[in-house]
Amino acid sequence: MADFFKRLMQGAALGLLFFVLAGCDRSPDVVQLQGETMGTRYQVTLLPPKGFDDDEAQEQLDALLDIFNQIASTYEPKSEVNALSAMPLDEWQDISQTLSEMLLISLEVNWLTGGAFDVTVSPLVDLWGFGAERRPQQVPAASAIEAALKETGFKHIQLDLTEPRIKLKQPVMVDLSGVAKGYGVDIVAEWLDRQQVANYLVEIGGEIRAAGKSPRGDDWRVGIEKPKGLAGGVQQAIRVNGVGLATSGDYRNYFEENGKRYSHTLDPKTGYPIDHTTASVTVIAETAGYADALATGFLVLGADKALTLAETHNLAVYVIEKTDAGFSTRWSKAFEPYLD
Repeated sequence: MADFFKRLMQGAALGLLFFVLAGCDRSPDVVQLQGETMGTRYQVTLLPPKGFDDDEAQEQLDALLDIFNQIASTYEPKSEVNALSAMPLDEWQDISQTLSEMLLISLEVNWLTGGAFDVTVSPLVDLWGFGAERRPQQVPAASAIEAALKETGFKHIQLDLTEPRIKLKQPVMVDLSGVAKGYGVDIVAEWLDRQQVANYLVEIGGEIRAAGKSPRGDDWRVGIEKPKGLAGGVQQAIRVNGVGLATSGDYRNYFEENGKRYSHTLDPKTGYPIDHTTASVTVIAETAGYADALATGFLVLGADKALTLAETHNLAVYVIEKTDAGFSTRWSKAFEPYLD
């Protein structure tokens, strides 16, 4: 992220799927920084070190996230990620370290999940009516899905593993929505580390990274949401410290046609919405960006495949599944230490 912070110093400085559980913001010594970014809201709760200036920190944080939006947001017409679609083919092009790191995370998770996580699925997302234009949602023709599939896939992208540059073999549209919020959390966390803040919790649109202790003097306590919409409540309380975490859910954004429900979560390999009983997947990892991408890919795979991979690679994964009686939960062995 060195390139990102260099730019910062030169220039200036899905619904919420997690709840920070009550009791962590009542101390007068607690500072909260908050605002809007990436089409959602962010909140930072921290215990300030000596000499910490709240107003200056808020200004710098807003500037940091504004720069990040100019790199990663598909809603910013001139963002760096949007510029990829106009790049010449078969030529190495320099990109920022920030964009390179997000693409490398995406490539790793793409490989780990066997293609279930793919940042090039925009043609399919738009075709199904879940994109930025939000066209009337209806089931596309099979021929249209097949055509869109030919425009997607990491096979069209070549990344240099030694320096930040990219080569496109075919025009692609890159959408980083499955990793950007988590990576944005990591950028904020690294910025806090640079400010000598040891105890904090960062949240952007439900993706979280926590460090140190909460105002209660113990680990930060957050809750995984019940998959019942905006008023679902807490399914499971967990305690975190020094990790990032993310949830991907299948129950908020969908449409129905002829009595069948079509999720916004698309399988990049088939071009169709997922059709299994997994309602949400929560992942805890070293960084929020990695957790974000994994949660998205694992949701596409479904609970059984996700948990098999989690056990194979010692990943902390918690899944909620729909049943005839409501919902059931399962988790990997690596997730057990975080359960409250």
